[in-house]
Amino acid sequence: MEASNNTQISGFLLLGLSKEPKLQPFIFELFLSMYLVTVFGNLLIILAVSSDHHLHTPMYFFLSNLSFVDICFTSTTIPKMLWNIQTQSKVITYEGCITQMYFYILFAGLDDILLTVMAYDRYMAICHPLHYTVIMSSQLCGSLVLISWLMSVLYSLLHSLMVLRLSFRPTVKIPQFFCELNQVVQLASSDNFLNNIVMYFAAVLLGVGPFAGILYSYSKIVSCICKISSAQGKYKAFSTCVSHVSVVFLFYFTALGIYLSSAATHTSHSSTIASVMYTVVTPMLNPFIYSLRNKDIKGALKNLYFMPSIKDLLY
Repeated sequence: MEASNNTQISGFLLLGLSKEPKLQPFIFELFLSMYLVTVFGNLLIILAVSSDHHLHTPMYFFLSNLSFVDICFTSTTIPKMLWNIQTQSKVITYEGCITQMYFYILFAGLDDILLTVMAYDRYMAICHPLHYTVIMSSQLCGSLVLISWLMSVLYSLLHSLMVLRLSFRPTVKIPQFFCELNQVVQLASSDNFLNNIVMYFAAVLLGVGPFAGILYSYSKIVSCICKISSAQGKYKAFSTCVSHVSVVFLFYFTALGIYLSSAATHTSHSSTIASVMYTVVTPMLNPFIYSLRNKDIKGALKNLYFMPSIKDLLY
C-alpha cells in the first residue's frame, strides 16, 4: 500500500513567500531583478576570465567554475517560483519536485566543495609560491573540478533516491518557494527515520568536512603570513584571500541560518528568509565581492566592455 501511494501524487503545493495577493507583483519584480543581476553578474565573471589570458590561472579557473555553478544553482528555484506567481499557480509535479531537489542539492554541494578547493589554491599560492605553478597544474585543477562534480552528483543522487522510497498523501503543502529536502522528508506519510539518518550524516560529511578543510587551509595561511617580515608583504598576501573569505562567510552563515531556523522553530517564516539569503542573495553578491576588491577582474571587465563585439551587442 505504501509503495502505491507515490503513484497517486499528482504534485505538491509550493506555498511561496507570502499568501497576500497584493504582494505577489512586488515579489515577482524583486526576484526577477535579483535573478537577472545574478545571471548577468556571474556571466560577466566567466566572460572576463575566459577573454583575458592574464586570468588563465588556477584561482580564476575555479572562480569561473563557481560563477557557472551559482547561475545553475539560482536557476533551479527562481524561474519556477516566478512562473508560479505569473500563472497564479502553486503546483509543482511530483517528478518536477524530485528533479528540482536533485539539481538544488547538486549545485549547493558543488558550491561547498569548490570553496574548499579555492581555499586549497590560496594555501598553495601563499605557503608554497615557488612550487605553486608546478603543483597547481592544469591537469590537477581539472581533476579537482571533476572530482567535485562526481562527489556532488553522488551526494545529490543519494538523497533523491532516498526520497523516492517515501510515500506522501495526495495533497502535500510545502511551506517554501521550492522543494527543499528537509521539508519534503518531514511531510512524508511513511516512515522517514532512515531518510533523516542519511540526511544528517551526509550533511555532516559534506558540510563539516569541507569547512574543516577551509579552516585548516586558512590556519596554515595565517601562519605563513605571520612569518612575512614586511607589512606590505603581509597586506599583499592577505588581500588575495579577502574575497574568498567573504564568500565563505556568507555561504556558511546563510547555510547555518537555514539549519538553525528549521531546527529551533516550528514556523516556516524564518526558514524561508534564510533560504532566500542562501539561494538568491549569496549567488547574487558573489560577483560583486570578487570584482569590487580585485584589480585583475576590474581590468578584465573594462577590457571586455571595450571589445568591439561587446560594444556592438550593447549599442
